[in-house]
Amino acid sequence: MPAKKKPQSKSESPLLIGAHCRGGIKGAVKHALEINAKPIQVFIGSPQTWLAPAPSLIEIAQFKSDVSQHNLGPVFVHGCYLVNLAAASADNLQKSIENLFLGLRYADAIGAQGLIFHTGSAGKADKQAALVTVVNSLEIVLADYKGSCRLLLEVCAGQGGTIGDQFSDLSTILSAMGHDKRLGICWDTCHLFSAGYDVSTQDGLNATIEEFERTIGFDWLYAIHANDSKTPLGARRDRHENIGQGHIGEAAFARMLQHKQLRSLPWILEVPGYQNKGPDRQSIETLHRLAQ
Repeated sequence: MPAKKKPQSKSESPLLIGAHCRGGIKGAVKHALEINAKPIQVFIGSPQTWLAPAPSLIEIAQFKSDVSQHNLGPVFVHGCYLVNLAAASADNLQKSIENLFLGLRYADAIGAQGLIFHTGSAGKADKQAALVTVVNSLEIVLADYKGSCRLLLEVCAGQGGTIGDQFSDLSTILSAMGHDKRLGICWDTCHLFSAGYDVSTQDGLNATIEEFERTIGFDWLYAIHANDSKTPLGARRDRHENIGQGHIGEAAFARMLQHKQLRSLPWILEVPGYQNKGPDRQSIETLHRLAQ
């Protein structure tokens, strides 16, 4: 396990508050500027089909230029929702590996710091066997990869036998991969809460922080998806809500945003938005207010 980072004090930690921005690499910068997002998360390809991402060299160059010109970032890519590195179906597993293999290299090409993806689901299969499948799949995806964009395994809400709803799952994967520096972790506050990590209370947050530090370590955490939860603690359902309008609540987000281990990380909103059009300026302003 690598050495732990020295925590920054609250005054030293910059605020990196952003959002998933619509329009892919063609429209994300425009959306980010409209809502005052600094970190940006985008889809490169279609998130709900196996259609391979295929941005042109011109589109990639323009996106990188616009991000630099407006001092945005860090940039993250969200992987395809169909990817399942634990799939029992050989066809689905092959498609998942190919999609993630190509997606990672495109994410690196656009200058992304991380490609965030859902590890997958064991379904009715044995979980330990599914974890072996995930590790084998990751080895293929990362074969000969020398880019700087990391694959970030996202904490999952726990529905449908998903891999990664417990920190121990992610720790097992990292250990089996030899703590490969091309990997990392992304938290999702809704997913944590739905999986049973009570980030809504001070004691629950402290326990969550302690368990993550003990089992994985904060050197491996690169981003946080900021989402309230429509469903109660431990519901094991992935239902995002606007900050302060769900079961986690504003006070909990204030505690998280002000925590020395979390404050300096990129916070990426994936909320419905106050007009139900996705993250908006008011959502960004809410996180800034709670961080004070």
